[in-house]
Amino acid sequence: MITLSLIGIGTGNPDHVTLAAVRALNEADFILLPRKGDAKSDLIDLRRLLCRSLLNDPGRTRVVEFDLPRRDAHADYLDAVDAWHAAIADIWAALIETHLPRGGRVGMLIWGDPSLYDSSLRIASRLQSCVKPSMQDGMQGTARAPVALRVIPGITSLQVLTAEHRIPLNALAEPVQITTGRRLREHGWPDGAATVAVMLDSGGAFESLAPEGLYIWWGAYLGMDKQHLIDGWLADVAPSILERRAALREQHGWIMDIYLLARSPLGATARHPDDQ
Repeated sequence: MITLSLIGIGTGNPDHVTLAAVRALNEADFILLPRKGDAKSDLIDLRRLLCRSLLNDPGRTRVVEFDLPRRDAHADYLDAVDAWHAAIADIWAALIETHLPRGGRVGMLIWGDPSLYDSSLRIASRLQSCVKPSMQDGMQGTARAPVALRVIPGITSLQVLTAEHRIPLNALAEPVQITTGRRLREHGWPDGAATVAVMLDSGGAFESLAPEGLYIWWGAYLGMDKQHLIDGWLADVAPSILERRAALREQHGWIMDIYLLARSPLGATARHPDDQ
């Protein structure tokens, strides 16, 4: 039996790692850490730091790093993502087979929470067809090695965004839509939503909206020491957000940001765009 624990580790602040996550980390026989290239070395560095600081017996728990394959940027988006997930599942399966041939417990440190715009659960669902046939009573069997999945929730960037801006997620008795920059560009403001949270925006999807009457709360590198915040009426602060975002990406080589848009300021007091 293989137990795979997807462990949400929050948004970059070690203080956001829950006690349940620490316990799951220490129960693992080995931990898989993905590398996303030199431009995002901060992400693997943080995971290494968490392992060093939170593992009670580092000599017992093996930490194994692997390089994520690249997604085909020229193929159809959904087809490219499907092929990418299959390739990652193959890597996970090969590493599990190598390091836990007789079964055991695997830990994966997941940025934020595994349930919110993260692919780890979809990739994990493919493992059953990737893991090699198990040995049963000394004879080659046909059954796949069973994989039991555990999910340990983590603090999300959306939670940190609202906490840092000191606002509720929703207007009173109103719905919230969580979407991506791609869909905001393609489909505009979601029908029936009073508040829209936008994730995975490659940059400036809010420019596709008519800014009148829209308020924005934006945050980059939430939970990290390089965190930046801007909020205000979209018509006033959109240029500042784009300028700040470009400068931060140039400085750090990568950026992770999120923002909330609403048709009313949810009772918040607007700050100057240079406030952090």
